[in-house]
Amino acid sequence: MLQKLYDLLIFSNPEDGSFQPTLAGNLVLLAVIILLFAAMLALGGQKSKLKARQIAVCAAAMTLAVVTSIYTVYELPFGGSITLFRMFFICFIGYLYGTRIGIITGVAYGLLDFVLKPYAVTLIQPLLDYPVAFGCLGLAGLFSNSRFGIIKGYILGAAGRYICHVLSGIIFFSEFAGDRNVIIYSLIYNASYIIPEVILTVLILLIPAVRQALAQVRRMTLES
Repeated sequence: MLQKLYDLLIFSNPEDGSFQPTLAGNLVLLAVIILLFAAMLALGGQKSKLKARQIAVCAAAMTLAVVTSIYTVYELPFGGSITLFRMFFICFIGYLYGTRIGIITGVAYGLLDFVLKPYAVTLIQPLLDYPVAFGCLGLAGLFSNSRFGIIKGYILGAAGRYICHVLSGIIFFSEFAGDRNVIIYSLIYNASYIIPEVILTVLILLIPAVRQALAQVRRMTLES
C-alpha cells in the first residue's frame, strides 16, 4: 500500500537517483499550500477584513518572490541562484505581520518553489531545502518593532535560510565536495549566492527613502 502511494506521488529518476513529485504529488503540495493559507487565516487578526487583507498581501509577496526567482542574476550549476530580492518579499511579510505569519508564508512559498522547480536526492532533503529554509525567512518578524528592524530581520531570515542549505549540503550533497572538506565546501558554495543577494538588498534598504516607503506600506497594510 505504501509503495503504491509512493509511486503515485513521487517519480524516481533512475539515471541520477533524484526524485520529483508526479502530477498527483504536485496537487498534494498545492493542497498543503492552501491549508497553510487557511491556517494563516485562522491565526490572523480578529477582524475578518484584516484577515482577508493579510491573505492578499501574503499572496502578493509570494507572487513577487516567484517572479523574481524566474529572472535570476546568476544561477549556480548545483542549485542556488542570486535573484532580485525574492528573499526580501518573504521577510517583509514577517516584518509586517510577525514571525508566525512570516514563517507560514515562507513555508508555503518553499513548497510552491519546489512545485515549480522540483529536485530531490532523498525524501528528506527537499524539506530542509524548501519549506524549512524559506520558512526561516519569516524570522524577520522578530525585529518588526526594532530600529532598522527590516534590515536586521532580513539578515536574520537570510542567515536562517543559509544555515539550512549549508546543513543540506553537508548531509545530502557531500559527493560534490570531492576531495575538499565538505563543511567548508558547503559554507562557501551556499555563501556564494546568498551573500551577494543579501548585500545587494541591504544596500537598497539602507536608502532612507526606501525605508520610509516601506514604513508607509506597513502603516497602510496594518490599518484596520
